Amino acid sequence: MKTLLFSFVLVLTSMLNYAQQDAQFTQYMYNTININPAYAGSRGALSIFALHRTQWVGLDGAPVTNTVSMNTPFNESNLGLGISIINDRIGPTQENTISADVSYSIHTSETFKLSFGMKATANLFSLDVNKLNPVDNDPSLHDFNNKFTPNIGAGIYLHSDKAYVGFSVPNFIETNRYNDNEVAIFKEKINYYLMGGYVFTISDDIQFKPAGLLKITEGAPLQADISGNFMFMEKLTIGIAYRWSAAMNGMVGFQISEGLYIGYGYDLETTHLDKYNSGSHEVFLRYELFKNNTRMTTPRFF
Repeated sequence: MKTLLFSFVLVLTSMLNYAQQDAQFTQYMYNTININPAYAGSRGALSIFALHRTQWVGLDGAPVTNTVSMNTPFNESNLGLGISIINDRIGPTQENTISADVSYSIHTSETFKLSFGMKATANLFSLDVNKLNPVDNDPSLHDFNNKFTPNIGAGIYLHSDKAYVGFSVPNFIETNRYNDNEVAIFKEKINYYLMGGYVFTISDDIQFKPAGLLKITEGAPLQADISGNFMFMEKLTIGIAYRWSAAMNGMVGFQISEGLYIGYGYDLETTHLDKYNSGSHEVFLRYELFKNNTRMTTPRFF
């Protein structure tokens, strides 16, 4: 029954020319480079990040996403460099995205920097026709094995050790893999992101960071994420978030050492899909290498 339901959803959204969106992450604030290239090098260290997300557990064909990224400042210059790889599997489709990022930062004050970033992306899209219903076995759907399309994006990022605000468009080019005026699969639309956050010091041992993310995509509902995270003794982070008309989220993270941080997030669906799945899970690891003369004095929230 679950398989039948999901297949119906896939067919219905295809008939309506569903706008394919970028992979979503509950803990986007720890992996901002995926959506904003201006973030590259902003942490002042070589930052290596890995994340696994399983969405809508129990629903056949639901999204499964894996991503690995790395970004670093370039020598003593104002440049930052980054690279990321995302593998996204949804039903019979699989998408692999490789991105390279470059940023340039200028000081706007003693505490703030304004960074400008550019992103170049290579996308490989595959469709497994063996997972489709036999009645949909259209010969024109067989030519989707690692179908390549390039893209470019840009972003700006104003940040200090206590606050940040950013705007980005990761992909400027809209892509149609297949469109016969009745059915469209993988119709990549332009996504616009606006984000911001601020860190309040409650006491010597407690910090609080509210944050928000707006995602606008033509042909799709507005996505708004609002979160609040507490950091205790610069080690333990606990937070909750709400994705407008979609899910409630819980997050926890721990700073194991100066360079190693791990985190976990759980999404509880608030839509009608909550009857068919047991939620979504997200786990990530971040490892950072600091130069001897620029060691981290306090863990950053972002």
